[in-house]
Amino acid sequence: MGTSTEKSDKEFLESIQRYITTETERVGCNEEGPADEYYTIYRNVFDKVIEYVTAYKSILTSIKKEYDAFIETIKKGRRTAFYLHGKLKVLAAEPTALVYHQRRAIQLEGKVRIIENNSTMIQLQIDQMKQLRAEYDKKEVKFCASKWQLWRPIPGMTLQESVNLDALNKYKQLLEDKYIQRKQDMSTEYVPAQKKADLDEEMIVLLKRRDIAETLNKDLQFRHQRLQVISHTLTTWIKHNLRIPFQDIMEKIQKTKAICGKGDESIVDEIFEDDPSKTKEAIIMLYYIERFNELISLGEYEKAACFAANSPRRILQNTGTMNKFKAIGKIRGKPLPLLLFFEAIFSTSQAFKRPINADLTLEGIKCGLSEKRLDLVTHWITQEKLTFSEKAGDIIFAYGEQNTYQRPSCLALAQIIYNECGLHKKTLLCLCKQGQINEAMEYIQQFKDFTSDDLIQLITACPETELIKCLTQERNGKPPFLSFGLAVLHLFSVDMKKVGIKLLQEISNGEKALIEHLVMGDLFCSLEKWQEMANICLQNGFENLFNDIMSILRSQAGVSEISEDDSINLMEHVFW
Repeated sequence: MGTSTEKSDKEFLESIQRYITTETERVGCNEEGPADEYYTIYRNVFDKVIEYVTAYKSILTSIKKEYDAFIETIKKGRRTAFYLHGKLKVLAAEPTALVYHQRRAIQLEGKVRIIENNSTMIQLQIDQMKQLRAEYDKKEVKFCASKWQLWRPIPGMTLQESVNLDALNKYKQLLEDKYIQRKQDMSTEYVPAQKKADLDEEMIVLLKRRDIAETLNKDLQFRHQRLQVISHTLTTWIKHNLRIPFQDIMEKIQKTKAICGKGDESIVDEIFEDDPSKTKEAIIMLYYIERFNELISLGEYEKAACFAANSPRRILQNTGTMNKFKAIGKIRGKPLPLLLFFEAIFSTSQAFKRPINADLTLEGIKCGLSEKRLDLVTHWITQEKLTFSEKAGDIIFAYGEQNTYQRPSCLALAQIIYNECGLHKKTLLCLCKQGQINEAMEYIQQFKDFTSDDLIQLITACPETELIKCLTQERNGKPPFLSFGLAVLHLFSVDMKKVGIKLLQEISNGEKALIEHLVMGDLFCSLEKWQEMANICLQNGFENLFNDIMSILRSQAGVSEISEDDSINLMEHVFW
C-alpha cells in the first residue's frame, strides 16, 4: 500500500516538473528572473499541489494567499515607483524649459518691434503718396481729355505693366504701328458707302437685263421648236402628194396630240399655244433634285426629308430616295434619317390625290417598328393615306407576337390592314386573338364564305375554348359553323390535348339529352369519327361520356354495331 502511494507521488512530481519545463519554454522564460510569466506558471503548480495534497489543503491555501498578497504589494510598489520616477524627471526638466521659453519670448518681442517700425514707415509712405495724389488731382492735366481716363486700366496690359515705363513705351509703339496700318487699309481695302449704293443700282439694272434676255431666249426657243414641227409636218405633207389640206393636218395633230418631229417629242400643244409652263415645271423638278442631293451631302437630313415630301409630282417619293436615306444608317444622338423620310412623306400623303404606294408603306412600317415607334405606325395607319398590303399586316402581327405588352395594339392595326385588303381569314384571326368572340361570329355570319377547313385552321391558330364553343353551338336557331366532334379530334391530332380535354370536361358534366342533341345534330361527323371520339373519351378517363356516346350510337334505328369500315352518316337513316 505504501509502495503504491510513493509511486503515485513520484509520477505526480514528474508531471509537475514536465509542466514547469514545457510552459517555461513555451513562454520564452529560459533565463532566471522575476518575470510575470514565472509567477503565473508557479501559481498554477501551487494550485495543483494543493489539489493533490488534500491533508494540507487549508494550510497551503493560506500560505498561497499570503504569497499572492505579498506579490501584489510588490507589483503595486513597482508601479508607484515608475510613476514617481517619471514625475521626478518632469520636475527636473522644468527649469530648462522655463529658460527656453523666456529666451523665445525675448526673440519674439524683438521681431514685434521691428514689424511695428516697418509698419510705421509704410504708413508714412502711404500718407505721403495720398497727399501727392490729392495735390495731383487738383491740378489741370492738359493732355487728358477727361478725368476718368486717369484711373481706367489700359486694355491688354496688367497692373504691373501699366506702371512700368518700358512696357508703356513698347505699348505706345504698338499703337502707332496699328494706326499706320489702319491708314493704309483705309486707302486700299475700304471704299466709300456711296460706291456700294452705286454698285447695287448697277446690279439691279444688270438683273433686269438678264431677265429680259432669258424671257426673249425662251420665246425664241419655243418659236424655233414650233417652226421645226411645222417644217417637219410640211415635209411629210409634201411627201404624201398634198392629198390632205395642210390646215386639216394641223388640226388633227392638235386634237390627237400626235407625235411629230423627233420621235418621242409630244409638245405640239405647248408649241402652238406658246405656253412654257411645262418647261418651267421641268426646271423646278431639276432644282428640287439638285437641292435634295445638296442637303444630303451637307448632312441636313431633316430638311432633305421635308424637301422630298414636298417635291412636285412626288418625283422624290420613291425607293431610290428611300435607299439614299437607308444608306446613311444611324447617327449617334440623332433620329434615324430613314425614319425622318417616312415621317415627312406620310404626313403629306393627305395632300395628294393618290396614296403612298404599297412598297413605301411596307418599308415605312418596317422602319417604324425597328425603331420601336409603334405610336408613329398607329398614326400612319389610322390617319394617313397609305396603300396597305398583306405583308404589312403580317409584319405588324408578328411584331405583336414578339412584344406581349403591345400585342393588343398590333392586333388592332393588323385587323385594319387585313380588312382593307379583303383578307377575311386573317381579319377573323385578329378578332379572335383580341378576345372579340361575338364580333368574330358576326363576321363569319356576314361573309358566309368560310369553309370548315378555314375554321379548323382558325382554332389551331387560336385554341380558345370559348371560341370553339361558339363555333360548335347553334346560334339564333341556326346550325353550328363547325362540328364539335371534328374539332375535338383535330385538337387531339395536333398536340392540343389540354384544350380538347377541357371541352370534354364541360360536356361530360351535362345531361345525356344534351350529349344526344350534340351527336345527332352533327351533320359532318361520320359514325367512325364518333367511335374514334368515344375511344378518346375512354382513354382520357371520361367513362361516363364514353358510355353515353356509345349508347346513343347503338340506339339508332338500323344500327347494330359500329365498325371501323362503316362510313355511314349518322343522319343517313332519315333520308331512307
